[in-house]
Amino acid sequence: MIKIDKLDIKKAHEGLVDGDFSAVDLAKACIKNIEEKDKDINAYLEVYDDVIKQAEYADKKIKNKDNITELTGIPIALKDNILNEGKTVSAASKILENYKATYDATVVKKLKDAGAVFIGRTNMDEFGMGSSTENSAFGVVKNPYDTNRVAGGSSGGPAAAVAISSALGSFGSDTGSSVRLPASFCGLVGLKPTYGAVSRYGLIAFGSSLEQIGPMGKTVGDVEILFNTTSGYDKMDSVSLPEDFYSKHKKKEKLIIGVPTHFMKEGIDEDVLENFNQSVEKLKSLGYEVKEITLPNIKYSLSVYYIVMPAEASANLARFDGVRYGLHKDGDSVIEDYFETRESGFGTEVKRRIVLGTHVLSSGYYDAYYNKANIVRNLIKSDFDNAFRNVDVILTPTSPTPAFKIGEKKDPLSMYLSDIFTVQANLTGMPALSVPSGSVVRDGKELPVGLQIIAPLLRENILFEIGKRFSGENN
Repeated sequence: MIKIDKLDIKKAHEGLVDGDFSAVDLAKACIKNIEEKDKDINAYLEVYDDVIKQAEYADKKIKNKDNITELTGIPIALKDNILNEGKTVSAASKILENYKATYDATVVKKLKDAGAVFIGRTNMDEFGMGSSTENSAFGVVKNPYDTNRVAGGSSGGPAAAVAISSALGSFGSDTGSSVRLPASFCGLVGLKPTYGAVSRYGLIAFGSSLEQIGPMGKTVGDVEILFNTTSGYDKMDSVSLPEDFYSKHKKKEKLIIGVPTHFMKEGIDEDVLENFNQSVEKLKSLGYEVKEITLPNIKYSLSVYYIVMPAEASANLARFDGVRYGLHKDGDSVIEDYFETRESGFGTEVKRRIVLGTHVLSSGYYDAYYNKANIVRNLIKSDFDNAFRNVDVILTPTSPTPAFKIGEKKDPLSMYLSDIFTVQANLTGMPALSVPSGSVVRDGKELPVGLQIIAPLLRENILFEIGKRFSGENN
């Protein structure tokens, strides 16, 4: 039997090409891990019934040397808000529980063209609204390192799926932290790409100016492969960046790292901060210059995010009315049908954000909240633009804490603080990478923590370069 927990995408690709094992062997190893481990984790909402058939097709391509890529035969897990034609996609919501995708998301199409094998769809916070995957209509995802704790959110399922070696890579969506936070909590690498670098076509919309589909994997090199396969211009996505935006950058002899220490004074666990400081020292020892930087308006990021995000969510989720698709409940009139459907179909956190978003967009509050938030959003972006004139990347912890206990954060505001270091990348469009940086101990168990590296627009290459060196990966 394959020791799949010892494999990453690169090693698996080499094994497939050398004939050490087959794509069917890999797929069966993933299914075995799901059967043995996922009953305690709840990462998967569905394991696809055609997994072995997909793997057999990949094996034929490998045998015939037919357009083989680094992802041919590689098992991949999808977040339950990315459309896969003919498969159920519910955004972990009762309102879309039996909805079947009528087309492939561009990311899925590119992965199919590359020969990837889709294992199944994975659990998430309903419509991506949450930082812990406790808001799923189908149960919480538990952390593989401690099943009393959360896996992070909203892409908790995709992260846990890779962490239990039931897939070698996965794709989630990141609106405020939703790839990076679960990657950090589950000991993985997670990338939030530049806004517009990866097509959003076929992603169930939540916060349209904020969200990006992003990959998770065991190594930086694996995440780089997944990103390179799925990035690029897509005419089906109105915000997709044209090819001429991607310029060739000269490689610098020495990269400079910026650290906004002023933003880490409060709200961060002492041992998480110590881990971060050790990570900075490690990068210094690798030859990087580290500079103290100031981001004057960064303290307003979370407030801005929790105005812009629910406003966009309330507009996007207006389409779920029980008329065209998804759940339908009968009322005494058409408007009552609408009310009954949404009341039954949406969970508590989704309702909360719809109400908040509708409020800030309403007459008399639009200028006071939404417009003002966008003004401050531009100030935050300017702060980062100014900082990047003097440094090449910016470092923060990914999260102020390790994975917290299930049910621990009963106050929504305390949950929102989990995103304090991550929302800036979504507000500005910048790419950000979370890499494992060690662990801290809680209740006698070692829990992973992550280091977040933020780069200027379209400079994912710098993130991969620094991430690989930090992680000790061979280039």
